[in-house]
Amino acid sequence: MTWVRAAIFAALFLFGAAFSALAQDVTLTSRDGAVEISGNLLGFDGEFYRVDTIYGELTVDGSGVLCAGPGCPSLSDYVAELRVSGAPTIGQVLMPALIEAFALKSGLELARHTEDDRRAVYTLSDRDSDVPRGRFYFHLTNPDEGFADLLADEADIVMSLREVRPAEVRLGIDAGLGDLTDARRSRVLALDALVPLVAAENDVTAITAPQLAKVLTGEIDNWADLGGPDAPIAVHLHDSRSGLGQATEDQMTGGRAAGLLPGAVRHGDGVALAAAVARDPFALGVGSRSEKGLTFELALKGACGFSMRATRRAVKTEDYPLSAPMFLYLPARRFPKLVREFLAFTRDPAAQLVVRRAGFVDQLPEEIEIDAQGDRFANAVMQAGDEVTLAELQDMVRTLAPLKRLSTTFRFEPGSIRLDAQSRSNVAQLARALESGFYDGRRMVFVGFSDGEGSARINQQIAERRATAVRDAVLRRAETLNPARLQVEIKAFGEAMPMACDDSEWGRRANRRVEIWVR
Repeated sequence: MTWVRAAIFAALFLFGAAFSALAQDVTLTSRDGAVEISGNLLGFDGEFYRVDTIYGELTVDGSGVLCAGPGCPSLSDYVAELRVSGAPTIGQVLMPALIEAFALKSGLELARHTEDDRRAVYTLSDRDSDVPRGRFYFHLTNPDEGFADLLADEADIVMSLREVRPAEVRLGIDAGLGDLTDARRSRVLALDALVPLVAAENDVTAITAPQLAKVLTGEIDNWADLGGPDAPIAVHLHDSRSGLGQATEDQMTGGRAAGLLPGAVRHGDGVALAAAVARDPFALGVGSRSEKGLTFELALKGACGFSMRATRRAVKTEDYPLSAPMFLYLPARRFPKLVREFLAFTRDPAAQLVVRRAGFVDQLPEEIEIDAQGDRFANAVMQAGDEVTLAELQDMVRTLAPLKRLSTTFRFEPGSIRLDAQSRSNVAQLARALESGFYDGRRMVFVGFSDGEGSARINQQIAERRATAVRDAVLRRAETLNPARLQVEIKAFGEAMPMACDDSEWGRRANRRVEIWVR
C-alpha cells in the first residue's frame, strides 16, 4: 500500500502544480462595492463561486457579487458538469438508465457520446432551444482508480461496489473532501448480492458459508467434500481490481486478497464469469445476482437447518448475508443545481422502478405481512435454545402479529455497534420518509435481535440497546419530524428469531439486527 499512497500523493502534487499554472484570477465585488475578494477561481456551479484566496477556500453566492477577471464564467451560457469514475457495473447500465429517466422527467433531451470503451459523455439539453444544460462525464474503471480520481480532483463522484478503504478515508480528509465514511458522503444507489454459481448439470444444490470460504481459499478442492462427485473444483472469481472482486475478498476473507486461491480463474466482468461457469460442470464461481446467465445459484445453508437464496426480498432486507450494495461516494462540496436535482431523483420512487428494470434490487420500503414470514417464525420455534422459553416466543408473536415488517433493516459492522454502510444509508432513507409524513398517524416499532452467542439475558439487553441506538439515529436525522405525528416504540427479543446459523461470522452478523415493524 505504500507505493499506492506515494503514487496518489504524486498525482495530487502534479495536479496541483498543473492547476496553479492554469488557474485564472478573479475579483468578486459585492453589488454595493463594500466588499472585494480576489483569488483563483476553483469552480462555479451556476449559483456559487469557489475561490482560493489568501483567507483560504471561500464559497460565495454569485447573486450577491459581480465577477471581474479572465477566469469569470459566463452566467447565461453556464453548463453544469459532473465527472463520475469507478465501477463499470454501475456506470454501464444503472447510471445511464437513471440519467435517461431523469431527462425524461425533467423535459430534457439526452445525447450520448462514447469516446472509447471506458469513457462516455451524456449531454442534457433543452428540448426547444437545444441548448446544453448539463454534461455528465463517465470514466469506467474500478473502485481503486475511482477513488484515486476523486483524490486528484479528476472526478466528483465515485461509483463503487465496495466500501471506501481506511487509507482512502484518511487521504480524502487530508485532501479536504470530508470524511467519506460519513452518511452524508455516501449513498446506496441500488442493491446486488454475491452468489455461489455452478453449471446447471451440477448435482450440488446448496453449500454452507464456511464451506464456501474454504473452497475459495483452497482448503476444500474436491466436489466429494460437498456431496458431489470425486472431481476437482475449478474456482472462478472476479478480477481482484474490480468492485465485486474486492467485495468477495472483504466478505470471504476479511479483505485479505492473499487468502483467496491463487489458482482461481479471474474474470473482468460478471458476464464472462457466468459463461465460463456454465460451460464447466465442475466449476464453482462467486458472481453477482444480476449477472447469473445460464448458471445455477447454490443456496446458502447452515448446519442448524437454515437455507437461503438471494431473492429480491432477502437481498432488500439483508436477510441474505452476502449483500453487495452499489455505492456513490460524494465529497464535501456543493454540486451544481442540475446535479443536485439528479441525485435527489435517484431516491425517487420512479428511480427505484428504474433500478428494478435494470436488474438490480431497489430500496423502496415494502411492508411484509406476518403471514408471508412463516418460515422465519417456524425457524424461531425450531431453533429456540434452552434459554428461550415458549412464553418468550409467544410474547414475540403476540407483539408482532398485528404489525407488518418493513424491508428496511439495520445491521452492524463486525465486532462493533457502528451501523454498516448500507444501514447508514437506510437511516437517511427512513428519516426522509418520516419527514415527508408518510408514516404520520402510524405506530412504528424498532425491534432488536441478537445472535445466540453468550447469555440470553445479556443478548436481550444488547438487542434493546441497539434498537434504541437505531431509533435515536433515525429521529436525530429526521430534523423536521413532529414527534407527535408518530407513535414510536422499542422492543427487543434477543436471540428469539435467528435468521441464520451461529456457526459462522456471517450467520451471527445476520442475526444481530434491528427490524422496523409498523401498523
